[in-house]
Amino acid sequence: VQLQASGGGLVQAGGSLRLSCTASRRMFWNNGMGWFRQGPGREREFVAGISYNGGRTSYSDSIKGRFTISRDNSKNALYLQMNNLKPEDTADYICAASRYASSSDSASDYQYWGQGTLVTVSS
Repeated sequence: VQLQASGGGLVQAGGSLRLSCTASRRMFWNNGMGWFRQGPGREREFVAGISYNGGRTSYSDSIKGRFTISRDNSKNALYLQMNNLKPEDTADYICAASRYASSSDSASDYQYWGQGTLVTVSS
């Protein structure tokens, strides 16, 4: 079981990026998924979550209104559209698959974790 995130890079403040995460198995069709991030010297934090069918989403307050999580189960793919990026969004972004079908903001609900993709936002 593998998750692979991509799409990170260097962007100026106010810019946009779209992250992608592909899963190696169709089991993720039945699982909630999420994005977390870990910035320099900071602990891992929840960013966004989505239920198994995309019907429910949840976001951290720090990114609400700027980021959008989505998924395409036909492609085993998870996305994070990030707009109006700020320097404080600089972090390693990590995708994860939940043990459950619902959306969750708790790291303990996530069973599989992928490698991160680095996002750097310059001021």
